[in-house]
Amino acid sequence: MNNASSRTRFGRGALLRRWLLLLLLSAFGLQLYFVARVAMMRFVDPYSTAFERSQILQILKSDARFRWRQQWVPSARIHVSLSRAVIASEDDVFASHDGVQWQAIEKAWTRNEKAQARSNQKGKPPKVVGGSTITQQLAKNLFLSGERNFLRKGQELVITLALEAFLSKQRILEIYLNHVEWGKGVFGAQAAAQHYFSKPASQLQSWESARLAVMLPRPKYFEKLPQSPYLAERAQVIQGRMASAVLP
Repeated sequence: MNNASSRTRFGRGALLRRWLLLLLLSAFGLQLYFVARVAMMRFVDPYSTAFERSQILQILKSDARFRWRQQWVPSARIHVSLSRAVIASEDDVFASHDGVQWQAIEKAWTRNEKAQARSNQKGKPPKVVGGSTITQQLAKNLFLSGERNFLRKGQELVITLALEAFLSKQRILEIYLNHVEWGKGVFGAQAAAQHYFSKPASQLQSWESARLAVMLPRPKYFEKLPQSPYLAERAQVIQGRMASAVLP
């Protein structure tokens, strides 16, 4: 009887070890997939992102006739003022960091711990925030869902480091500007310039670039409120910082 029980426990333990090994191999394989995809972006322009695909599916559920607006253009055809404005507004040390602003991450971690404590008291899931750089935003948009949790933030960090390892800062910024959201179904600098100013991205003026940059954290919100006083005031501030923005 004891021998039978021992064999049963041994069999269960072996099965558990196999499952754990399978999970580890699957996780490792997923990381290799992300790294390979990132490495290809040195030479191949990404056609779409995970975030774009999720957004178009949501839009088409309510409006099957909605027109998608996104067109890839090389960085040479995006006015330099937009690059300056986005860096000044979103990530003023983009040219010098390694993909992550660790001090911002530490502050975000402290805020998340407090949010976790409050959520435990209220029985609600915490809202996870992060001090995201341009590279981190690109990592999230390229491959990940909009869900916010610690596991997804960890995966975002791995992809961020891969982007910085395999791509130049110029290439990261080029991909970001071509795929970042600027409104409902409006993705990329070319579509945004056409949508808001009826001109190509190569002809943007500095004040127009500043307004687009300020929209980035909440593009759909500001799309509905083009006369927002905050948008105008913040755009003036960003326009004043653009000359000192360090380009990669």
